[in-house]
Amino acid sequence: MLNKLGEQLTQAFLKYMPHAFVFAILLTLVTAVTSYAWLDASPLEIISAWYDGFFDLLGFAMQIVLIIITGFSIALSPIIKKGIDGLACYIKSPTQVYFLAVFIGMLLSLISFGWVVITAVLARELAMRVKNINYPFLIGCVYISMNSWVMGLSSSIPLLLNSEKNYLIESGVLDNTIATSNTLGSSLNIAMIVLFVVGAPLLLLLLKPRKVQQKELKDFIINTTIDDKQSIKEEALSLKLPFKSLSDKLNNSILLQMIIVAMGLTYIIYHFSTKGLDLNFNIMIFIFLIVGLLLHKTPIRYAISMKRSSSNISGILFQYPFYAGIMGIMLYTGLGAKLGEVLASVATAETYPFFAYLTGGIVNFAIPSAGGEFAVVGPSIINAVKEIGVGLPQEEITAMISRASMSVAYGESLSNLLQPFYMLIIMPIMAAGTKLQERDVMGYLVIPFLVFFVLQSVMVVYWPM
Repeated sequence: MLNKLGEQLTQAFLKYMPHAFVFAILLTLVTAVTSYAWLDASPLEIISAWYDGFFDLLGFAMQIVLIIITGFSIALSPIIKKGIDGLACYIKSPTQVYFLAVFIGMLLSLISFGWVVITAVLARELAMRVKNINYPFLIGCVYISMNSWVMGLSSSIPLLLNSEKNYLIESGVLDNTIATSNTLGSSLNIAMIVLFVVGAPLLLLLLKPRKVQQKELKDFIINTTIDDKQSIKEEALSLKLPFKSLSDKLNNSILLQMIIVAMGLTYIIYHFSTKGLDLNFNIMIFIFLIVGLLLHKTPIRYAISMKRSSSNISGILFQYPFYAGIMGIMLYTGLGAKLGEVLASVATAETYPFFAYLTGGIVNFAIPSAGGEFAVVGPSIINAVKEIGVGLPQEEITAMISRASMSVAYGESLSNLLQPFYMLIIMPIMAAGTKLQERDVMGYLVIPFLVFFVLQSVMVVYWPM
């Protein structure tokens, strides 16, 4: 029954869901009209806010691009290829591939948001080796596996709350930092980790589609250059001149590249020895870069791997500014803060976690960035919680703020299953050289969204911190 419903939802998304760029345009118009109708903002004010926000995510967009291409480059190295080939000897069935994609993806995303790239590469490579895999469903498995990042080491909201002199403290919303032991280390968050790491793979197996015909990776491929039969080493050799030259020696110099690798490894060791387990975007990109250089051995081979890795990132480059524009409208017209105030105003001591969770999910459609979203709605939610907790001991108020903040994070993350924004990270890898679009995948995510929405709603309200 669930399988059949999943297929029906997939057909509905195929029929009605437009391209991700059209989705961004529609969200822009909806946000603009809402600002005009609800806040009486003038059209020029809205357009100006849209423009002001348009380039706010350029740095973030470049980070995402580098995460994708440096991670993909590692996967193209000979040693990783051999490792995946070895794994494929033990992974023989589609069921095993689906389970592995979700389970491994959940574990990797707990370490860092950017590691979903590794999951995407692994899943695509296994799909090339194991027959009878419903490939759009497999992409959905990888996308769902991202959900654990908000509970893990790179979760931006709890890390923000634990940062000295953060904007919430500077503005007087908070008096002190909130330790991650109250958020990431809470009983609630540990229970959420177990729910997703264990529950998500099992749920996806229940939803496994029966229809496989015309759904395998080979059925969607229209451009085989991404899986070029010529190895990177062979291409590098083909570029050599027919006579000895200094340029070829430099291009193929292992020593030259290993000097850079040694410098990079030195800094990585220094970073973690002085800053602890600080897994921000920049250090993850740097690690991917240095590991890629190490595995490809020579400058020319690494350059070829990066060329192949960056062949399908156009969606990120031109769509991220449009989502930044939506965020600009929400931020600079006051729409986001207003929405946060309205939802917080109806919250009570019993219901505030649910309304925080709901706020995170709703606002995520317009601001698909946990840190950016919390900057807009966080102050309203925290102030509402402080009002509800007047007269309580400071420890209890801190626990309430921690619960509300994590609830926003959970809601923001889960609603990505209905929002194709972060598909822009996965599709350049898994859909490279194919005719696949987001609409081929999103239908498989509706039932998981509904199941986890119900479970998380109950847990954020009733599970002890």
